[in-house]
Amino acid sequence: MDEIIKVEHLVKTFGTNEVLKDIDFSVRKGDVISIIGASGSGKSTLLRCLNMLEEATAGSILFHGKNILSGEMNEDLLRAKVGMVFQSFNLFNNYNVLDNCTLGQVRVLRRKKEEAREIALSYLAKVGMVQYVNAKPKQLSGGQKQRVAIARALSMNPEVLLFDEPTSALDPEMVGEVLDVMKDLAKSGMTMLVVTHEMAFARDVSNRVIYMYDGRIEEEGSPEEIFSDPKSMRTKDFLSRFMENQITT
Repeated sequence: MDEIIKVEHLVKTFGTNEVLKDIDFSVRKGDVISIIGASGSGKSTLLRCLNMLEEATAGSILFHGKNILSGEMNEDLLRAKVGMVFQSFNLFNNYNVLDNCTLGQVRVLRRKKEEAREIALSYLAKVGMVQYVNAKPKQLSGGQKQRVAIARALSMNPEVLLFDEPTSALDPEMVGEVLDVMKDLAKSGMTMLVVTHEMAFARDVSNRVIYMYDGRIEEEGSPEEIFSDPKSMRTKDFLSRFMENQITT
């Protein structure tokens, strides 16, 4: 069994606000898992706990069988293995595109600059951004910034990529170019967890869909099970609002 991540009884509180409540699920090699749900249901907090950007309150997160909450895990090395693509890109504005994609490789993975450069260029080519290597982020469109952010994450050779609403800050005409890159990654076998409001992506690209409600996993299953035959009335209500606007056949 190629289980990479196993989450058991995960709880996250901010003060008296319990944002995640007894979360259990696992991630296997090659999974593309879309996490859907209304704003405030805990989706982004869940992702941030998986690579220690947020510290979980209780429970365990096993990465290849080792509990990352034990205090023995190097956070930077974990984030190289469990990469993150953010809603707001999080590029370094004072560095050009190429430097954005080499900095982590040199500092965290201790790669030589030339090796880091070659790896970065290969992934920038993969996302169609190699001609912008000398550009600063402020010179790029939102879609271009997000493609650079994906190349930067890939340059660390992660085992899992986390996407936190990667298209929600983009103009509508730029959403497609980022989703196309993500679809190609899914086809290549990349293990991905995607918090998204793009229901067509969740339906057509994922092999599993998790619907979250009020800090819990309300329902989990294949796209066909979730979209065609949801068991929970909350899932049905949520999807009925989105299906009319987003899913095209």
